[in-house]
Amino acid sequence: MSRRSDLLVETDWLAEHLHDSDLRILECTVYLHPADVPGGYRVESGRWRWEQGHIPEAGFADLQDDLSDRSSPLRFTLPPAAQFADAMGRYGVGPGVRVVLYDRFVNMWAARIWWMLRAFGFDGAAVLNGGWKKWTQEALPVATDDGARPARRFIARPRPELVADKAGGLAALGQSGACVINALTEEQHRGTGGVSYGRLGHITGTDNVPARALVDPDTHAYLPDEALRAKFARAGALDACRVVTYCGGGIAASSDAFALALLGREDVAVYDASLSEWAADPSLPMEQG
Repeated sequence: MSRRSDLLVETDWLAEHLHDSDLRILECTVYLHPADVPGGYRVESGRWRWEQGHIPEAGFADLQDDLSDRSSPLRFTLPPAAQFADAMGRYGVGPGVRVVLYDRFVNMWAARIWWMLRAFGFDGAAVLNGGWKKWTQEALPVATDDGARPARRFIARPRPELVADKAGGLAALGQSGACVINALTEEQHRGTGGVSYGRLGHITGTDNVPARALVDPDTHAYLPDEALRAKFARAGALDACRVVTYCGGGIAASSDAFALALLGREDVAVYDASLSEWAADPSLPMEQG
C-alpha cells in the first residue's frame, strides 16, 4: 500500500502551510566535494547556502556536526540517542510536531534525516518532494529569516531493527530470501567509475538500485510509485523477508529506504557505516562487474 501521501509533502501544500504552528521545516543540505582524502570526499556544511536564502520558516539541521557521532572515525554515523534528542529538541522537534525535510541535491540528505528520525522512534516526518530545486523552479517564496522555533523535548526511542551494522550485513547476505541493495551509481556498483571507498565495486551478491535514479532529473521529485516499484521488484526487494540498503556512508541508502517506505515497505534497515566500513576490511567480500 502506498504511503506517498503520508511521507511526501508537495510544494503547493507547503507553500500554503508555511506558518502553521505545529509544522517544523528543516533544511538538511550537505555538500560533498571529490578529494584525495579517506572516503574520497571533502564534506562541507550547507549552512552558508541556507543563510543566503531558504524556504521561509526553515531551520537548518546540521548533519555533519549535530547529527553525527563525533567519536566515530567514519562520517555521518548515527549519534548517541542523547545527542540526537538534544539537537532535535533545539531544532523545535517534539511530540505533536509535523516535520518537513528538504535539501538542495536529490533528496538524499533529507531522506537521511527522515530515516534517522524514524530510527529514533519519531514518525511525524516527511520529505518535500523535489526539495529546493522544485521549490525554486516554481518561484515559491525564499527568505533569510533565522528559522528559529521554540525548543521542545524530543524523546528518543531507538528502533535497532532499522539499523544494520557489519555483522547484520553479513547475516543478511547469508539469509535465504533476504535482499541487500547498493544505492550508489551503476558505475560505482560495477567498480568502473566514481568515488571508491578503499576497494572498488560492491558487496558480493548484492543488487543495485541507484538513489539518483529514483527521482526525476529535472525536478528532483520522486518517480511515480509504479516506476519505483519496477526498480525494486527487479532487485527482489518487494517480496524479500528482509531488506538492507547500503552505499558509501549511509546517505544514498537512506533514499532507497525512503522510496521503499513510499511503497509500503517500512521495515528496511540501513547499513549505517556502509562501504566506508566494509571496504576497509579486506576480510569482507567485494566484487566488481
